[in-house]
Amino acid sequence: MPHPTPLTDLQFHALLPYILPRSPAGRQIGDLRTRMDAIFHVASGTGPWCALPERFGRPDTVSRYFRRLTRAGLWEKLLNAIKDLSPNHPLRQIAPLIFRACRRAVRILGLGFIALVRRLRLLQALPGPPAKVADPDLSENLRFRTPLPGADALLAASGREAADMLRRLRTLHRRAAGLRCLPRALRLGWS
Repeated sequence: MPHPTPLTDLQFHALLPYILPRSPAGRQIGDLRTRMDAIFHVASGTGPWCALPERFGRPDTVSRYFRRLTRAGLWEKLLNAIKDLSPNHPLRQIAPLIFRACRRAVRILGLGFIALVRRLRLLQALPGPPAKVADPDLSENLRFRTPLPGADALLAASGREAADMLRRLRTLHRRAAGLRCLPRALRLGWS
């Protein structure tokens, strides 16, 4: 994906209620629009924060602001908002950028965030293909579809049947866990 164009006035004003205007020390943050443009610039590429162009400011400042926004719950709030908005809302126009930033935020937020993304059915925000990313809700989804054998059935089964049941349970466990580490090529191919 090419680097995004700067946010329009309409897009920025739609994003403004969700972002932090002050630092933890209470100081007003300089140019919020430039910081958000910088975050979306890095999120839409594959490079590290230190590759951020000079026009966006210091890379460590922008990455620190990204981490603060992430810990403050910005990406969860935006995903919840995007889910409920009309298709022509300005936040919907920048949804692909928000999804890319969410992919970076997964590293900080972890499995709970992946579960939220799956529950909202905004799979574009996952850091890789859905079949390769952990699925914490898989047991809840499959509980109604696939009857699992009980312990009595497993003990009463013959050696071959028991091995087959254990193989199916192992496959289910692997599917719920996803890949331990997504290869870079797989992550980049998904974006």
